[in-house]
Amino acid sequence: MNEIRSSGYWIPKLSQRVSSYIRQCVFCRKQRRPVEGQKMRDLPTERTEQSPPFTYCGMDVFGPFLTKQARKKQKRYGLLFTCFYSRAVHVEMLEDLSTDTFINGLRCFIALRGSVRQIKCDQGTNFIGAKNELNAAQSEMDTGKLSAFLAEKQCDFVLNTPHASHAGGVWERQIRTVKNVLNATLALTPGRLTDSLLRTFLYEAAAIVNSRPLTTDNLNDPNSLEPLTPNHLITMKTSSA
Repeated sequence: MNEIRSSGYWIPKLSQRVSSYIRQCVFCRKQRRPVEGQKMRDLPTERTEQSPPFTYCGMDVFGPFLTKQARKKQKRYGLLFTCFYSRAVHVEMLEDLSTDTFINGLRCFIALRGSVRQIKCDQGTNFIGAKNELNAAQSEMDTGKLSAFLAEKQCDFVLNTPHASHAGGVWERQIRTVKNVLNATLALTPGRLTDSLLRTFLYEAAAIVNSRPLTTDNLNDPNSLEPLTPNHLITMKTSSA
């Protein structure tokens, strides 16, 4: 339009005519349309309604970490649980990724944090195997102490859609936070990591993450109340780190 005007021509309502043409041109509309944003669904009920800590939680495995056993190095993993309501985390160490090892980690978690109503996780093969064993345990409650224990806890697994790891962002983000804390600690002990030391580091990393404020609105106000942290909700203390 500026080129036409600089050439000495004046067309009445030129801007309106050009805008009208662009609106009707399919190619122009495709080139000029804004980028679509991802439409987010409402948060699930278990993330918005009050419930005891770790009643509803997500779970995932991260690692591996190399630990030294005598002259050999072994792979170890972290099993993370994150509470949907309090946003607290709990981490257990796994010796391997077998279903039996995973169930042992789950038993430790339930023994320390209390009964769990629902656990959501990705479609890991070890998780699927554990779900099958838990289903068998619930249908045959007389098959042993482990079956009776799991049936009594009434713990349900909800698996995400296959190949949809983005649906587990609520626990993937917590894994990233724990790993950031853990990497700084592991950098101080290169080549000297043992199972006992790794388990201690995992617990300490979880304690530090649970000391983070859940909101930052009043951090810079000296007259405001103490920021709420997951530790307030699960231990009634400011910090355990």
